[in-house]
Amino acid sequence: MPDSARILSREVLPEEVQVERQLRPQRFDDFVGQRAAVESLQVSVEAARQRGDALDHVLLYGPPGVGKTSLATILANEMEAQVVPTSGPALERGADLMGIVTNLAVRDVLFIDEVHRLPRIVEELLYPAMEDFAVNFVIDKGLHARTLKYALQPFTLVAATTRPGMLSAPLRERFGIFHHLDFYSEAELARIVVRSAAILGAGIDPGGAEEIARRARGTPRIANRLLRRVRDYAQVRSDGAITRESARAALDREGVDARGLDRLDRRFLTAVIEQYGGGPVGLEAVAATINDEAETLAEMVEPYLLKIGFIVRSPNGRRATREAYLHLGTTPPAAAAGQGGLFE
Repeated sequence: MPDSARILSREVLPEEVQVERQLRPQRFDDFVGQRAAVESLQVSVEAARQRGDALDHVLLYGPPGVGKTSLATILANEMEAQVVPTSGPALERGADLMGIVTNLAVRDVLFIDEVHRLPRIVEELLYPAMEDFAVNFVIDKGLHARTLKYALQPFTLVAATTRPGMLSAPLRERFGIFHHLDFYSEAELARIVVRSAAILGAGIDPGGAEEIARRARGTPRIANRLLRRVRDYAQVRSDGAITRESARAALDREGVDARGLDRLDRRFLTAVIEQYGGGPVGLEAVAATINDEAETLAEMVEPYLLKIGFIVRSPNGRRATREAYLHLGTTPPAAAAGQGGLFE
């Protein structure tokens, strides 16, 4: 199964675009989680509105599906402005960026997703746009070349990235506001599931919301996707009522277990434990064993397994922990020398 088709993928699937837009919160009051970031942004927005200024440029970073796009939309709505969305890969030439920024109105929000993938030439054109609200056009060539400065309306750049370390220092330094968005707690996800169910017109009880939240890997996007799968199951098999029992049955059928692991996650852990004695083992070796790509495992499988403590990294590779053995119903080995407390 390609990674993009995984039910637990944190990326937006093509068929989800319209539904995700429907479920996206529009105001701070509707946004659940990320309390520190939201409270700080509320203060910044209120201060900018009182002064009549554009909001400072904002950099949001964190894993996919945790609310970066939603916050960009909310910032535009709270500033009573328009949001103009694009992405780093879509801005291939300087002319692409110029066409967007020259049409922005006062206090509009330009949202660039995957900003770490901006081409260098486009990034350099952003510098004067962000600092001076101006862009420089070079006309003619050779001895006759000259620069024409074009003034822009004051706007706010909201940039999102999953890899802040890949941003160049000059670009990073031009942002005035930085916020890291982290994974959500199960209680926060349950609140999101209840809200989304109400928008979708699906009846759900607290137990059903908690069961979906428990398996959503700390990510609202995944929680909403699981909700839609459970809603379909409940409609056909459970009189439309989403209860703990119907949610559990639906997600078990989808291959999502009680800790939010799917078949690929379990194949990864099984390979480490059974083929490599619990590790240490390199990621390339595991990828070859389960016939998958190392990049997929590194980006979509390993981070969550590290987060919940099912594997650890060591200088020699990945090692399964005692919790991973128990989750798969396997007896952990006795602690070996040099393994610390992994199996104690």
